[in-house]
Amino acid sequence: MTPENLTGPICVHAEAPVWSPSWGGVRWVDAEAADLVTLRDDGIHRLHLDDDYAAFFRPRIGGGFVAVGARRLHLADTADGPARVVASFDLGSAQFNDGTVDPRGRLLAGSMATGNDSAAGRVLRIDGDLSSTDVLSGVETSNGIGFSPDATLAYYNDTPTGRVDVFDVVDGELRDRRGFVSIADDQGLPDGLTVAADGSVWVALWNGSAVHGYSPEGALIARIELPVPQVSACTFGGDDLGTLFITTSAQGLGPDHGTEAGSLFAVHPGVRGLPVAPFAG
Repeated sequence: MTPENLTGPICVHAEAPVWSPSWGGVRWVDAEAADLVTLRDDGIHRLHLDDDYAAFFRPRIGGGFVAVGARRLHLADTADGPARVVASFDLGSAQFNDGTVDPRGRLLAGSMATGNDSAAGRVLRIDGDLSSTDVLSGVETSNGIGFSPDATLAYYNDTPTGRVDVFDVVDGELRDRRGFVSIADDQGLPDGLTVAADGSVWVALWNGSAVHGYSPEGALIARIELPVPQVSACTFGGDDLGTLFITTSAQGLGPDHGTEAGSLFAVHPGVRGLPVAPFAG
């Protein structure tokens, strides 16, 4: 499988892609620019957040979207905003980085350490009324979170561990964290992930130039190679959810790196994804 470059290197740190018919295509973040970037039939559209960083976003049940900045939550009532700040969070020496919405419509917002305390990150659950609860603590760099098709399992990456972990989901709570797969050091680090309708788990490999697909049993079933080192995240989309969209990053690379880093890629891996879960708030 050879991915197609859809955009060229238009972002510095492209991350967190999501497909939703509500905004007419695939949207992702240019994180350090605090922009939401949307690819539609008529080209590229950018929407800036009033923030220092754009971590991730999701559609809302009632329309519009929720976006998570460095430490603030933004809500918009329409697909193209504007977005307003509705909550701020004290994360100490951490900032938000990646997350998702669980099958009950609650936001799971993971953070990453930014100071000397390497375990300052955590995962917050934010309900529709914007109240929050700690789900995980002692996290270094919280990245991909995704749920199995029957919502009984949750997959999770704390990137520096080199593992994809799995939880049981019991009455909406994450229980019994354990290893699902380990990524060899020479294959990169697990960053964003997405889950397909057949239960397979697709993991972007930072400094690994690839996306790996794993069976529900944890066996490697696919390796999609990309022409850039820093592969940040992936999601299924398209009208049939059969296209895997892949974001890549030029973060930390010199201006003369000479690669396609910062581009959005697409490939058809032969499986379909799940519809995105909207936020209840």
